[in-house]
Amino acid sequence: MSENTYFKFTNSVIIAPMLAVITIWAVFWVELRFKINLNDYGIYPQRVSGLKGIIFSPFIHGSLEHLYNNTIPLAILTASLFYFYRSIALRVLLIGILISGLFTWAMGRPSYHIGASGVIYLLASFIFFKGIFTKHYRLVALSLIVVFIYGSMLWYIFPVEDGISWEGHLGGFLGGLLLAFTLKTEVPPVKKYDWEKEDYDEEADAFLRQFDENGNFIELPPEEVVPDKGIQITYHYKENKDNDVVE
Repeated sequence: MSENTYFKFTNSVIIAPMLAVITIWAVFWVELRFKINLNDYGIYPQRVSGLKGIIFSPFIHGSLEHLYNNTIPLAILTASLFYFYRSIALRVLLIGILISGLFTWAMGRPSYHIGASGVIYLLASFIFFKGIFTKHYRLVALSLIVVFIYGSMLWYIFPVEDGISWEGHLGGFLGGLLLAFTLKTEVPPVKKYDWEKEDYDEEADAFLRQFDENGNFIELPPEEVVPDKGIQITYHYKENKDNDVVE
């Protein structure tokens, strides 16, 4: 697999984050338009009825600020997932949402847990750790970008502020780490230059032969140019001694 084949832009890079953003905003609009509250569809830990929130809670937000804070990270990280890991992107989302939701349901405080924050932590964690595990220079660079932009989110996997579902954040973080470790994806081999190969011979390198052992440039005599004689064509004519005959 070449890098051009692996790192290839597809429609999913645009469609997936667009659908995610449109969905969470549409649900919030429905709540405002029809004056309803869907918080009961969030995750309520240790209740069987609260299990439905594993599926529905990522689409429900308590305020416009909550929704806005989740929109941009969700769009960026989803697009990154489908561009750099498109072969396993859907599995990461579906399995990760289940892991994050089950962790929140099992360990969370007795309250409704809502919002796409768990998915954001899932994506950030997976992209970071997967890039480190693959050791591909482009994916490692993506990991560093994620840390640079979203590294401050790490504090919120701990109970540092009331009213924030740190359990959902922690569940998403652990789910991303688990999936980065277990899900396999083929990455293109890193191109190696001649001098990086084990069988590289410096003496056979035409470029290095232009320098002496001290690194000084050696002006080599011009190569002898063999004149091109071209193609010679020899014609042999044979006289036809027979008389021409017309029938």
